[in-house]
Amino acid sequence: MDLGLTGRVILVVGGHGLIGRAVVAQLRAEGAIAVPASRHAPDGIVMDASDDASVAAGLSEVRAAHGRLDGLVVTAAPSARTLDPARNSDPAQVLEAFDAKALTFLRLANAVLPEMTETGYGRVVGISGQNAFLTGNITGSVRNAAVIIAAKNLADATAGTGVTVNAVSPSIVSESPSTDVALGRSGECSPADVAAVVTFLLSPLSGAISGESIAVGHRVRGVTGL
Repeated sequence: MDLGLTGRVILVVGGHGLIGRAVVAQLRAEGAIAVPASRHAPDGIVMDASDDASVAAGLSEVRAAHGRLDGLVVTAAPSARTLDPARNSDPAQVLEAFDAKALTFLRLANAVLPEMTETGYGRVVGISGQNAFLTGNITGSVRNAAVIIAAKNLADATAGTGVTVNAVSPSIVSESPSTDVALGRSGECSPADVAAVVTFLLSPLSGAISGESIAVGHRVRGVTGL
């Protein structure tokens, strides 16, 4: 299937991380111009997604080099493994994690959506996580659910413009995912599994999908919601 991504310019913020690398590779395999961005970029552009000025400078660099921006992926956030389990309900950790993930997504989306709506085309995808569907980890739940809720609000605000905004919620991501799916747990997935879904959502073929939260890896077994 031709996804129609040849020549499309896609910025992948967090493009040197586990998921970001897989997304960049998949996009390039589809013929897209995938531009990875991170604070310490070995290639692509240097961008601190927590800083408005750095975001603006990075976007200007993309536009200067390519003349357009067709899509944005935001996967820049500290790994869940860096969070302190002993502080899952600590307001300071919750706030820091919310800022680093949900507000980073919102900052970047707000920076690109005006241009996309003006041109009548654009795709924005935020990486959330299946902790959004579970209790027991307030930090993980809040930061991931906030990405989903922000994406839905932005999707509704841009409805009918040719722009879509969606969230993708991976389970535990592993290069060698287990096939087991225990009750009350999600099924594991690989970076390539996540990249496949993200790549489709970035394509012109996905224009009828917006405001969605799509789980990758078996959605938490025995749980409904969001």
